[in-house]
Amino acid sequence: MMSDTKKDGDQAIAPSPALSDQVSDGETVGQVRELTDVEKAQMQDGEARFNRLGWKRLTVILIVEAIALGSLGMPAAFATLGMIAGTILCVGLGLLAIYSSFVIGQVKLKYPHVQHYADAARLMMGKFGYELVSVMFVLQLVFLVGSHTLTGSIAFLNLSNYGTCSIIFGVVSAIILFLLALPPSFAEVAILGYIDFASITLAIGVTIIATGIQRSDAGMASDWSAWPAKDAGFVDAFIAVTNIVFAYSFAICQFSFMDEMHTPKDFVKSIWVLGIIEIVIYTLTGALIYSFVGQDVKSPALLSAGSLVSKIAFGVALPVIFISGSINGTVAGRYIHGRVYRDSVTRYINTSKGWISWIVLIAFLTVFGWVLAEAIPFFSDLLAISSSLFISGFTFYLPAMMWFMLIRQGSPFSKENLVWTGLNALCFIIGIVILVGGTYASIQDIIDRYAAGEVRGAFSCSSPE
Repeated sequence: MMSDTKKDGDQAIAPSPALSDQVSDGETVGQVRELTDVEKAQMQDGEARFNRLGWKRLTVILIVEAIALGSLGMPAAFATLGMIAGTILCVGLGLLAIYSSFVIGQVKLKYPHVQHYADAARLMMGKFGYELVSVMFVLQLVFLVGSHTLTGSIAFLNLSNYGTCSIIFGVVSAIILFLLALPPSFAEVAILGYIDFASITLAIGVTIIATGIQRSDAGMASDWSAWPAKDAGFVDAFIAVTNIVFAYSFAICQFSFMDEMHTPKDFVKSIWVLGIIEIVIYTLTGALIYSFVGQDVKSPALLSAGSLVSKIAFGVALPVIFISGSINGTVAGRYIHGRVYRDSVTRYINTSKGWISWIVLIAFLTVFGWVLAEAIPFFSDLLAISSSLFISGFTFYLPAMMWFMLIRQGSPFSKENLVWTGLNALCFIIGIVILVGGTYASIQDIIDRYAAGEVRGAFSCSSPE
């Protein structure tokens, strides 16, 4: 997790001497002292535990964090944008996400002490940038936990034929997410990545095959269109775009994951493998299900296959809903825990105090995510708000700023930099447009849907949308 000496701003943070967690007689709270042999052993154990990710394991962890709920919103986005625009945006934004992740990786290699996204923001904007991005970082991860809580509630309601109050299923989902988020090392949950990937692939496959068979049995073509829906306005279009953006949100955790790599320079292999897999899965999911179902496609997409098949698909998708959701809580917890106990052995989570503080923190983050899910109980708008406020920055305009401020060498208008200047300027502009337009659209859509009575109230027993 941490090298022998890490930097925080301009000050080096060495593992020894450290601040004492347990104050002995005559010792002042916060006093710097030498580590005991036991503490040194705990630190060595912690270093080994948090420094064992290779590029293949990193790919698996990125898949766990990335390929989940985003795919479930794709067909509805295609229905709004049309097949042509949907495909172009899905592929184009995916390629830009791969590039921005490459920039993030270059920053990590150049500045090894950067452990989380906020550390990179400090390099660009000082203390203000560090605190601002810290808040954005944690809120985005909690939003992701909330979106998985909401999806878990929808899944359980569907599987039980809406057998009980949705709040109860929301609580059950939150408890599962809490338990799966408890392992603090990313390497420890890598094995779950294979289950996660198989889960989402099978769920999407079942939905695609079932909707295709249903369309064939109907004996008539669906009403899909190559062009945007006729009744789609600015708000609808931006909601659809932000749902695609949400699908490419893996950059937010990249610093955190790379900090556990034993060979960080191998990250390039991981992001290319992940990026190509994402583009293929998202484009095929959006295009095929939309072409089979047509304009009546639902979000999340697993609801589009009819009652029985939806139950099968949601049953198969339960692992991805909870495994992918839990890792976001783990990343947020690791950031907060590491910041609070920066100069302490407690940060390694291999002492009694470390485990107690870790469990309490994960519980708090999970409850926060559950509250968000109940307060904004409709899938597309929850993804849209998250994309607009946070992913627009983490995936687009902040990596572009990193290239200009931290990576670039020479004039941005020099011959060797001109193409990269244009590419990063494009990423920056896209990010700002999504931030402004998407935030307006998602808030307006929530207001309109509440006014029209199309959605349930917050903290209600009725089904989420």
